[in-house]
Amino acid sequence: MRVTEIRIAGFGGQGVILSAVVLGKAASIYENGFATMTQNFGPEARGGACSAQLVLSDSPVLYPYVTHPDIMVIMSQEAYNRFAPELKPGGMLIIEEDLVRVSNMNRDKKVYSIPATRLAEELGKRMVLNSVMVGFFTAVTKLLSPDAVRKAVADSVPPSFRDLNLKAFDRGFEYGGTALASAPARPELEEVYETE
Repeated sequence: MRVTEIRIAGFGGQGVILSAVVLGKAASIYENGFATMTQNFGPEARGGACSAQLVLSDSPVLYPYVTHPDIMVIMSQEAYNRFAPELKPGGMLIIEEDLVRVSNMNRDKKVYSIPATRLAEELGKRMVLNSVMVGFFTAVTKLLSPDAVRKAVADSVPPSFRDLNLKAFDRGFEYGGTALASAPARPELEEVYETE
């Protein structure tokens, strides 16, 4: 994989940091690549702004900080407002469609949306929305193999929640496959876009 900069952002309690850990682990341990992660979050444990930055590569990462993300995963409106302008031209934006409204986004960006929180609630636990999002990310970016990410999910959560998180990953991955089978950016986004 070429050097790929990724930012995942939302609010505390959505599993933003764990999502980045899982993807970094998939790349570095299960695909023999290289990964660096930096993170920052507000003073509140839950509800405050939270983001994680990942750099993935097939060679050692020389600079660990994300400057212009190739891929951005956004799970809250505040995170969208703050970080979306940093997305590289031609980059990919993945959003939690029930929590993020896209506005003033250049059409050269690929935008994919998923109701990750709703899908997690259907599985019985809202807290697995990050595993739903990681599954969706894996399907639409094709950056990492599903097997590697699945192993990283299983290895990163408590044993008592392993099966549920793997189901959540599978649900997100299936949803992503459906998104790819339709247009490059999901048609529903026409309703979410607001242009100047």
